[in-house]
Amino acid sequence: MKLLEGKNVIITGGSRGIGKGIVQVFAEHGANVAFTYASSEGPALELEKQISAMGVKAKAFKSNAADYDDAHNFVSQVLEHFESIDVLINNAGVTKDNLLMRLSEDDFDKVIEINLKSVFNMTKAVQRTMLKQRKGSIINMSSVVGIKGNAGQTNYAASKAGIIGFSKSVALELGSRNIRCNSIAPGFIETEMTGALNEETVQGWRNAIPLKRGGTPEDVANACVFLASDLSAYVTGQTLHVDGGMLT
Repeated sequence: MKLLEGKNVIITGGSRGIGKGIVQVFAEHGANVAFTYASSEGPALELEKQISAMGVKAKAFKSNAADYDDAHNFVSQVLEHFESIDVLINNAGVTKDNLLMRLSEDDFDKVIEINLKSVFNMTKAVQRTMLKQRKGSIINMSSVVGIKGNAGQTNYAASKAGIIGFSKSVALELGSRNIRCNSIAPGFIETEMTGALNEETVQGWRNAIPLKRGGTPEDVANACVFLASDLSAYVTGQTLHVDGGMLT
């Protein structure tokens, strides 16, 4: 059963990691997908080709969601291709970890700009279209770190906690127009980035999780499918933890 048949979806940061997993799973469920990439053009175009071969529309865009004008231009381009926007997934994000005493102002500002301001920019950019349609689902990628904090990640934790507050406020503002807004808080998700880490360290993290494994991009993508589809028609303003029980 294809839960997203014919839905037009925007995914920021879609060329690798969790974003790539979301693009692939959404296409499998019948969604047309527009996704952004920052610098990895080769993998992005390869993914576009792979998704198009599945019989849905797919388009990769080089776009910086942290730039207000860029975000609005990107959404205008998507509307030219897809005519409507049913789902927005704000997934683009970075880390620049350091203890507070060593954290530079620039490293703080960059993480807030890319992780949090991008959510504001993109939500503003799709809002008018969704209001006209009187429907839409906005899904924002937070993190368990935004809920419990983490030493060495004050900038990242602040950005991800901000996403939760922003999402709840958008849910309250736009609910009367049938536009829903929710957050997802992934835990330890194993991607190519974590693949570069020491195996012993990674195993230690797995052992501390009740389900005894790291999550996969597909685990996060499946939660996104639920929040993007009509199965969650009465769910808004929520934060869904996809963490294997880490915060239980």
